[in-house]
Parts: sequence; structure tokens; C-alpha cells
Amino acid sequence: MASLGQLPQHAGRTMHGSRCATPLLPAPSAARVPARMHVRAGATPSARPQVNAVAAPPAPPPPEVKTEGKDVVGPVILNGQTLHSLSKNRLEMINSIAGYVEERVLPVLKDVDKCWQPADLLPDPASDTFIDEVRELRKRTECLPDDYWVVLAGDMITEEALPTYMAMLNTLDGVRDETGAAPTPWGRWTRAWTAEENRHGDTMNKYMYLSGKVNMKAIEVTIQNLIGSGMDPKTENNPYLGFIYTSFQERATKISHGATARHAKELGDGVLGKICGHIAADEGRHEIAYQRIVEKFFELDPSGTMCAFEEMMRKQIVMPAHLMDDLQHKGKTGRSLFADFSSVAQDTKTYTASDYADIIDHLVKHWKISEITGLSEEGVKAQEYVGKLSTRVRRLAERAESIKQKKTPKPTPFSWVYDRPVELRATP
Repeated sequence: MASLGQLPQHAGRTMHGSRCATPLLPAPSAARVPARMHVRAGATPSARPQVNAVAAPPAPPPPEVKTEGKDVVGPVILNGQTLHSLSKNRLEMINSIAGYVEERVLPVLKDVDKCWQPADLLPDPASDTFIDEVRELRKRTECLPDDYWVVLAGDMITEEALPTYMAMLNTLDGVRDETGAAPTPWGRWTRAWTAEENRHGDTMNKYMYLSGKVNMKAIEVTIQNLIGSGMDPKTENNPYLGFIYTSFQERATKISHGATARHAKELGDGVLGKICGHIAADEGRHEIAYQRIVEKFFELDPSGTMCAFEEMMRKQIVMPAHLMDDLQHKGKTGRSLFADFSSVAQDTKTYTASDYADIIDHLVKHWKISEITGLSEEGVKAQEYVGKLSTRVRRLAERAESIKQKKTPKPTPFSWVYDRPVELRATP
């Protein structure tokens, strides 16, 4: 997953304010709990009630957790998100498609012996020519400007936060790897996807280290902070939302790595171009897998999936690296490191708001949104919203870019390139 630029803000109701909130995430029954039984504060809807001989008032919820009324079994809300609120029938639907995952999703993965490895693309330390190969690598990378290194570093940092993305997949109800080595199709997918993705950060990290052009200490601090901070894609333990998110994100990642591959070749480093191209190709395969999962959701539950698509688009796709921090940039510039990195990605045409709109267009066409029939009233409204969204996004993106271009470029230091300045039309 590459770190990508943020979409300009567009109006839209949040999950809990949306007309689709009920059909997408129906809450458990609001029936009053018998006097002898009450649910532990913070318990998930699937938790078994505790039985007491004497009735007692419910315990207060822990900090940042809200419950939906006294003595009422309702969704647990944490940081504004409804947790574990997928309805029972939809959870059963998720469980029913394990065979489909086995037949149509797992085959997207490659056998390990057929995958490229970092060692295939980097100088061989056991070779007598290793030092010469490193010198040649350093000579090749002299052609790359600092704005390219900033984008490449940001992409690599995000790839290195892979533990966060595996953890995110394992928050999704019905598909998580319950043991860490579960033989289920869902568990095998998550582990094998993670294993394929792991090669990306490894290769980019080693190449950048050997180049001598970047400050590895500052990059390593950023990686550690990013993994420690995690990410909040606002998928609410819901596989409908989760796999719509990954369908979008993998395509965005493919676009970003494809651009860095193209730029490296144009600038004169064909080897780095090949590396980024290999990574982009992997992301393209992974995109196919996640989009197939959502295709099945549309087949079995068109209204629920359509509402989920709308909700994820209203929330916007939160990019994986939005919490990156090198402990320096904010103090020097007064701005977010992620925001400035995203501006560089936009300025270099690595990933832009227009790309965001293109991805919406692609998903709408790929899932044949306009052709889906038999929708509920809420589903029809969601269908109309997502069908028009890319045009709206393009209009907002063009307006934001016009405003940005009127700003005077300012030299902005990035710790990743030893505080060498990059010209940036930053928005405070």
C-alpha cells in the first residue's frame, strides 16, 4: 500500500447521519434486558450476557465508549465508530462464501517460488562485484531530484507499515484469522497477501539505503511512529466497508507505484523503474482479488453493498500513512508531514485528486453500478450518489488545484532528504 494524496473535502453525511446507516449496519434489537441480566460495559453485541442473582445498575462505560441507552443492548461506539454491528444475516452471508474465496480469490496469489524477491533486483552482497554494483547504483541515482526521493520515501514508509494493514484486515468480522494460522480461505488470504506485500518495503528500503541519498535515521523514525500510531480507515469491523476500502486503495497504490516506475525510467534509473514496476504489478493483482470479493457482495446483497459503497465514499478513503510523523516536520514548518508529502505527490503527478476520481469511475464501471436492479429505496439513492460522485470530485479537485497554483512556491525542508528544500505550494 503506497501512501497517497488526500482528496479535497466534499460535503456528505457521515455513517451515523446517513440515510443508509440502518440498512447497512442494523443495530441489535433494542429490547430491554431482563432484571437479572445485564451486559458488561463495552461488550460486543456477540458477547454472552452475565447472569447475576441480584439485579444491579449497569456499570458506567469506559472512557470514549458510549452505549445506546440504559439497560439496552445496543451497538458499542468507540471514537465515533459502531463496532461489530454487522447484522446476523449478513455475517452468515460472509461465512457462506468461503468456497468462492477459495476458487476466485486465492488463485490471484502466486506460488512463492514464482514470485520475484528483493535479492533478484538488488546488488548481491556475496558477489565479488558487490562494491562495484553499489557504486553503479549510486551513480544511477544521481539523476533523481529531491522531490522524487520525497515521494519514494513516503511510499516506502507506508509499505513498511505492513503490520498495521494486516491488523486492519483482522478487525473485520467474519473474515479475520482467528488463530494466526487458521486454515480458512480468509485466513490464508490475509497471511499470503501480507507475505507478498512484505517484499515491497524490503526492496525499496534497501535500494534507498544503498543510494546514500536519503536520511535513513529520519525515515526509520517515521516508520516506527507510523506503525505505532496505526490507522483508522473507518471500516467499523465491517467487511463490506473493509473490502470496498481495499478495492480502492490497492488500485490507488498501483497508480502511485506505476508513476514512480515511469518517472525513474524517464529520469535515467531503469533498475529503480523496474523495481517500482514489479511492485505496481503486485498491487494490480491484489486489486483484482478485493474487487472480486465486493462483486460477490453485490451479487448476494445488492442493496447492502450499494449502501456500503456510498458510505465509504462519503467518508472518503483515508490514506494509510495519514498519521506519519518524523518528529521534526511539524516543528519546522507548522504543517503536517503527510499533507506536505501529499502535495509533493500531487505536484509530481505521482498521485492526484484526478486519480482519485478516476478510481471512483473505474469501480462504478467495474461493478456495473448503473445496471444493478432490485434495490431498496436506500439502495437506489446510494446508487445515484456514487454514480455522480466522480464528476463532483473532479470539479472540487480542479478548484482546489486552481487555488493552489496561485500560491507562491516556498522551499520546504524534508528530514528524509537531510532537510534539503523542496519547492512546495503548501496549503496551511
